[in-house]
Amino acid sequence: MEITHTQFKHCDVVKVTGRVDSSTAPLLSEALTKITEAGRYRIVVDMAGLDFISSAGLRALISTQKTCRRYNRGEIVLSGLPANIAATLDLAGFTPLFKIFPDATSAVGNF
Repeated sequence: MEITHTQFKHCDVVKVTGRVDSSTAPLLSEALTKITEAGRYRIVVDMAGLDFISSAGLRALISTQKTCRRYNRGEIVLSGLPANIAATLDLAGFTPLFKIFPDATSAVGNF
């Protein structure tokens, strides 16, 4: 798994590629926590290069979403979901919890 972080004026973009499973989910959680601890709560998670996400990865997203939405400070939005990742989110019932955009550019434009 590879994580790249780009900071913009209004939001942060986290691009995740590869597999997010029980061994790599803590790295994703740590990267998202660093952003929120810096006082930035508008995050785009670009999943265009993601092959697989486990329940541990979904837990990292939900945990950060709760932190971002607390006190109405911001939110996490998802972009570029491959079909299998979209199906996983839908099956887990997480689709209504996130705004989903076709690409990172439109997701950044949301903020």
